[in-house]
Amino acid sequence: MSQPALSQAMKGLEARLNVRLLSRTTRSVSTTEAGETLLRSLRPALEDIGAGLAKVGALGSAPSGTIRLTSTKNAITAILMPALPGFLAAHPNVTVESIVDDNLTDIVANRFDAGIRFGNIVEQDMIAVRIGPDMRRAVVGSPAYFAEHPAPVSPHDLGAHACIAYRMVKTGSLYAWEFEENGRPLQVRVDGPLVFNDTDLMRQASIQGHGLAYLYEDDAAEDIRAGRLVRILEDWCPALPGYYLYHPSRRQTPPALSALIAALRYRSPKG
Repeated sequence: MSQPALSQAMKGLEARLNVRLLSRTTRSVSTTEAGETLLRSLRPALEDIGAGLAKVGALGSAPSGTIRLTSTKNAITAILMPALPGFLAAHPNVTVESIVDDNLTDIVANRFDAGIRFGNIVEQDMIAVRIGPDMRRAVVGSPAYFAEHPAPVSPHDLGAHACIAYRMVKTGSLYAWEFEENGRPLQVRVDGPLVFNDTDLMRQASIQGHGLAYLYEDDAAEDIRAGRLVRILEDWCPALPGYYLYHPSRRQTPPALSALIAALRYRSPKG
């Protein structure tokens, strides 16, 4: 549609609704409050139309296009990366764009196709598909650290240790290490010489002997097997719900996203 035709159509819509939708100056055009309200109301329907057209258009061809994901770094490492070689080989016309974010991002407002988070924090109005098993965290330290500091026997002893803390970007607060005592949740505020907002850096600092780190079990597994890290307080670390891929509740899911969901869907070893 040409710009004059579009402008005429918008003026006709404003006249029919008897409300101004666009604020026009000689330099710019922006939505009014009424226009923004209308856009928010229509966007889900427009997305449904777009998804429906994409699905019909893809009936005679392979899935294609870009899938935008928001995910934690651990989920990308543990779940997405192992599946990508086979998925991309089977779907060469699909691009997967992954944005690392530890916060619970609004995927609709930020134009993501889907997100990956633990199942217990996914909003109920989303379609969620389990893509990973339950997980655990691990408290680890280097052999050199434990050569100078007796290992804590309970989380209550962590106050006497140098702990490598994690800074949550969205809230600005330090993450409290989560344990379980007699079936009840236990949170411990830790302190130490180093603070990061990246778990890989925490792991490296712990290997270098700077203190104890609280990592996802699979992030530390290789270093534990190799003897670079020693795991402690294992009985105090509770199970975490597995990862889920979630996306808005739409009648039609884009074919590329459907293909990725099929590739990532978790199948329990027990069947």
